[in-house]
Amino acid sequence: MSGPPRVLTVAGSDSGGGAGIQADLKTMLALGVHGMSVLTAVTAQNSQGVRGAWELPAEAVRAQYRSVVDDIGVQAVKTGMLASAELVEAVAELLDGTDAPLVVDPVGVSKHGDPLLAASAVESVRAALLPLATVATPNLDEVTQLTGVRVESEADMRRAAGAVLALGPRWALIKGGHLPGEPVDLLTDGSVEHWLRAPRHDNRHTHGTGCTLASAVAAGLARGRSVPEAVAAAKAYVTGAIGAGFPLGSGIGPVDHGWALGPRG
Repeated sequence: MSGPPRVLTVAGSDSGGGAGIQADLKTMLALGVHGMSVLTAVTAQNSQGVRGAWELPAEAVRAQYRSVVDDIGVQAVKTGMLASAELVEAVAELLDGTDAPLVVDPVGVSKHGDPLLAASAVESVRAALLPLATVATPNLDEVTQLTGVRVESEADMRRAAGAVLALGPRWALIKGGHLPGEPVDLLTDGSVEHWLRAPRHDNRHTHGTGCTLASAVAAGLARGRSVPEAVAAAKAYVTGAIGAGFPLGSGIGPVDHGWALGPRG
């Protein structure tokens, strides 16, 4: 089939446009792939936080997924907010029958600390979803939520990666941006390590970084890049997007997904 590579995001909506499905599709457009979506939940949120969240029925999620995959096809899939155990298990069942690389962003809380995954769903993420992942991209809070491992320094990241890999993904990308000092991420499959470093921007407008990074990795995989190549390119893209982040509303603004596309008035 001609046209750009096709990438599917299975995630929740962010009404403020900085994270979730909205961030995923903006990232995919910026990186030259065709983005498609399966909506799992609707959130009412803005720069100050999440005001409410409503998950969709599993039947609606299945119907969206089958409509896209059976007709259009996909070269990569990214998952984000899945909200409940029922939705995690429904999505895992769908993905188990899809022959495409999978990037799992195990979204547990929003940038503002609002819960986006029911406590009862954590075990479903561990047992049903992570074993299917080509790459899992937890931040440090999500590492603790999934494995119990607390990362307080760069030295702890290798142990965190091992704990995540024990849950089944082929690669673990441990995001260390919440640690003090230079932002560093660790990508490993248990035998090879890639330490990814970048300058820290003096910018608090970082809403949507996790969604954006996972979507950028999926875009790279859809283009045929190896996992280390896709992750390194995604890290560079997100670093630029953070640097160009802008104020929006009265709280935390978003990263600029279109930073590399040229001047915008």
